Amino acid sequence: MALQDVCKWEAPEAEGLSLCLPPAGSWAVPRGCDPRTFQQTQGPSLAHGTTTLAFRFRHGVIAAADTRSSCGNYVACPASLKVIPVHRHLLGTTSGTSADCATWYRVLQRELRLWALREGHLPSVASAAKLLSAMMSRYRGLDLCVATALCGWDRSGPALFYVYSDGTCLQGNIFSVGSGSPYAYGVLDRSYHYEMSVQEAYALARYAVAHATHRDAYSGGSIDLFHVRESGWEHVSRSDVCTLNTQLQDLPELHQELEAQVEASQTQPGSTTPHRAGESGELFVGPREEIPEDSRMPAETETLGETTGLGDPNAGEGGSTGQLDGVHAK
Repeated sequence: MALQDVCKWEAPEAEGLSLCLPPAGSWAVPRGCDPRTFQQTQGPSLAHGTTTLAFRFRHGVIAAADTRSSCGNYVACPASLKVIPVHRHLLGTTSGTSADCATWYRVLQRELRLWALREGHLPSVASAAKLLSAMMSRYRGLDLCVATALCGWDRSGPALFYVYSDGTCLQGNIFSVGSGSPYAYGVLDRSYHYEMSVQEAYALARYAVAHATHRDAYSGGSIDLFHVRESGWEHVSRSDVCTLNTQLQDLPELHQELEAQVEASQTQPGSTTPHRAGESGELFVGPREEIPEDSRMPAETETLGETTGLGDPNAGEGGSTGQLDGVHAK
């Protein structure tokens, strides 16, 4: 006996509402409008974002990207692959519409394979970038969205090109694409140099993408790290973003760098320090007097009145005349 007979369930009438979507081509559009044109102009605009980066250095090209594919407020896939290999010595980061990026990379793979069969060798990275740019420029204005960084190694060494769907083709040492690129550029511009070691390059790429995912809501998941060498590309690792952010908060090198920057700003003549909390909870306000290093008191023994001049009758309104407990000069 069927389950619907046991539950005494009856099918709804055919004239009533249906839970199924209407078949293709039966969507209702205003009269006089072409359905295809109406969907392109009046369709929903879904925000999407990502964080991808690539930079060139002495030992090759580093490519890194997050793995979150978002569509508006919906995370479509938390573990997508945004770095697509083209051949053994060429790969590219993808940003934009996922379907467009995947389609055009398949087209590029086909064209480069045909080139190799005709010429007997693969083209250079510059030729591949110009080919992709020329093919996509024909579809300018048709809502195509592809932004990619081509990373490869050819006879001239490591090469990096940025290609956009409107035909833009640029060569450079650092590129970051996506909604989280401003945050990634802040880290790259501060720490990048061409002569860095391999481990420094790995750490820089992970830190830049992790910092971007921490600030950008459309980026997240994990971080894929690729390294293009003379022998070919290599998938180095896939790291969890939450774990990396936790580790980055405990790095002593970052704290030492920040302290060095603060000391440099304090030693400038005529400069005033911003409002900040000291190590023992004191608030430093106003200019600091330069004290010789041999006569300077330890930081933990300086009183609040000596540092900010709160005992001075000309001090600001933030001064206090009460006693300070627990702070004694030796």
